[in-house]
Amino acid sequence: MMNLDQLKKDRQLVNCVDWTMTPEKAVEMYLEWGTGWIRGNDFVSSANDESIYFVIYDWEKAPSATLLRRTIEGAEEIAKIEVPEKLFIASWKDDGICPGIGTVHPPNEALKKWLCEQIDGPPLDWARMDHYFLKKSGENKI
Repeated sequence: MMNLDQLKKDRQLVNCVDWTMTPEKAVEMYLEWGTGWIRGNDFVSSANDESIYFVIYDWEKAPSATLLRRTIEGAEEIAKIEVPEKLFIASWKDDGICPGIGTVHPPNEALKKWLCEQIDGPPLDWARMDHYFLKKSGENKI
């Protein structure tokens, strides 16, 4: 499993992090027993599809975020990054579930921002940057 320094060096992997993926959405997309109703247009179209995303496990003693690679075959933990306890606790509290029963949570926005900064990732809203530039240039194509 990679640590922070190793992850930062793998630019291709860092650029593949899906900051919108959640544990629930991953189940819906990749596991046959997912209900499918929230999937919309997000679905796995081939055995080669994968998602790279962070989760937090509320049972871990040392607060950390785990980077997962999810495919139809399962999930693989590929990196673990220690995170500030305050951000860790706030993240699972924002998810609305009490810790201690073994729950997997998505990182909240503050933790996503912190993680993105730590791995020198592209801006969290990079996918929406084209909207910003179109508005700024006066084009109204959106």
